[in-house]
Amino acid sequence: IGGERFETWSRGYAQQKRVRRWRGGQWVAASGVRKQLDPQRARRVAWQHVVGEFDLDWASDVRPGGALARASNRVRGAIERAADTLPEPDGALFRGLVVGDDRDQPRAMIDRFRASGLSHLTAVSGQNVAYILAACGPLLSRLRPWPRWAATIGVIAWFVALTRFEPSIVRAGAMAGLSATAFLGGRERSPVRILALAVSALVLIDPLLVWSIGFWLSVGATAGVSTVGPWVGSRLSSLGPLAMPVGVTLGAQAGVVVPSVLVFGRLPLVSIPANLLAVPVAGAVMLYGMPAGLLAGWIPALAPVLMLPARFGTRWVDTISILGARLEPDPPWVWLGWAAIVVVIAGIAGIVARRDKNQSLHDDLPADR
Repeated sequence: IGGERFETWSRGYAQQKRVRRWRGGQWVAASGVRKQLDPQRARRVAWQHVVGEFDLDWASDVRPGGALARASNRVRGAIERAADTLPEPDGALFRGLVVGDDRDQPRAMIDRFRASGLSHLTAVSGQNVAYILAACGPLLSRLRPWPRWAATIGVIAWFVALTRFEPSIVRAGAMAGLSATAFLGGRERSPVRILALAVSALVLIDPLLVWSIGFWLSVGATAGVSTVGPWVGSRLSSLGPLAMPVGVTLGAQAGVVVPSVLVFGRLPLVSIPANLLAVPVAGAVMLYGMPAGLLAGWIPALAPVLMLPARFGTRWVDTISILGARLEPDPPWVWLGWAAIVVVIAGIAGIVARRDKNQSLHDDLPADR
């Protein structure tokens, strides 16, 4: 309205039923009253450039938006129809994992995912971009360098628009675009460097992103995975194939300590086993869910069969969240547990460093003749 963005809340069954059919990018003529937001709400939605509330009185029929909006809405519509064949809350979790639609997720489910350290799985996250590019990889690899770069950027832009420009997806999309550009130019693709460039560029373009909790968590987790994760994983080699997954999980948790404690007042101790058990399955749902959901949405007769793996996957992830929320200890045991983990890792790191030093000294000794 006048170049400013307002949010509106539908009240009453009839209005909610009508508004529920609206999709991003569509055009609607409306009349109502503009209102100020309370300070707490204003801070919460500042990153979305929302400046007030619009009390809706009347709205016209919907007009379709541009080509990109229509294409995105068709895809989301197919995913929604496929998710409707799943029992709730599995369907709501599936929509969140695949396209970031978390509107129908019950409060109880959101709370238990937060309590178990799995809140990043209730909606799309940066790893979705990696899965989409991996799915498109066989086709992209057949193209020559410049067309491949252009197609990669196009896929990233389409998925960012499909997921409604969620901060974590925007961050991951920017990093993927920079990485593709660096690969094209034969330049270094250090994750930390790419992350720093992506965050700097995004904040310069949209300074209000710094108010997004999702952006904080996404950047922090990525930084932790890129720096702390490999360091911890290399020192837990005795765990065998679990070394790097544990290192990555601990790195992600280290990266989100500050925003998690400041915003949510907790850092779940069960997040380590919960993520190790849930994330691989959630990733499989993300990777499988897009093509399967599209086919199930467009060919309803196939939906029961196509969506069966997704049903098992979402049920598994939700079950892990239920068990994690039940097993999460109360303070101060949580912080004592984290302190014990830090002490153990520090001890292992010290032992590994001493062993490497002794090995180096042994190698430097002259060989017996």
